[in-house]
Amino acid sequence: MNEVRSADGTTIGYRTLGHGPALILVHGGMLASQHFTKLAAALSADFTVHVPDRRGRGLSGPHGGDFGVGKEVEDLQALVAATGATRAFGLSTGALVVLRTALGTPALDRIALYEPPLSIDGSVPMGWLPRFDREIAAGRSAAALVTGMRGLATEPSLFSRIPRVALVPLLTAGARLQGKGNPEDVPVEALIPTLHFDMQVIDELADTAGEYTGLEARVLLLGGTKSAEYLGRALGKLAEVLPHAHSVTLPGLGHSGPEDDGAPLVVARALRDFYE
Repeated sequence: MNEVRSADGTTIGYRTLGHGPALILVHGGMLASQHFTKLAAALSADFTVHVPDRRGRGLSGPHGGDFGVGKEVEDLQALVAATGATRAFGLSTGALVVLRTALGTPALDRIALYEPPLSIDGSVPMGWLPRFDREIAAGRSAAALVTGMRGLATEPSLFSRIPRVALVPLLTAGARLQGKGNPEDVPVEALIPTLHFDMQVIDELADTAGEYTGLEARVLLLGGTKSAEYLGRALGKLAEVLPHAHSVTLPGLGHSGPEDDGAPLVVARALRDFYE
């Protein structure tokens, strides 16, 4: 385990494995570095892979009272400076952070983005967030998880067939079991409240596609065929405005494709082809 200090003094902890050119993997919402274990391992023969816990999770310090996307950009810039990385990959909100960081970080010359939830004219659903916040405040983490997953519907069929009344106790039990795993991993119950801050990033970056027309970095836009329409719409918009973008669609994958319980080996092949 390693760490750097961000511009505001916040500790950003990260895991490192492998040998070769430095590559940073940035996770998405309600995730931590532990969820990229298989993806990092698959890339470690060719790259030195650095996987941070974004602030507010695990190895890293708190979000802070003045949290915004600028803080996450500073965190990633500190990691780029410490590792000498010129390559980065981001999933979901992590992809938004990577994109925003690349805009002001010339050292990043090759970035890959998996389904960034860039909101276009209100395309990313946000109306569920007040209920989510109330459930978090009441200590009802599993209920909040159901609210968030159904509200975002990143993979529309994921929870649609199971009634909410059955999902909440099922996820409560699952969270307890997950908490008995690797002591270095962040328990799922601790990750659920962080979704509020990811939604803050999404809201802050809504309708900013036009700001990336001058981005010099080469960009790989990745998406699956089982994800929500608004994620595909964001990828399409970015393909229009980014001057050095290439798009790849991965058949049969959903929004969780890069995660350990998705298809990380498929994603790793696409990334290796792009970065080498």
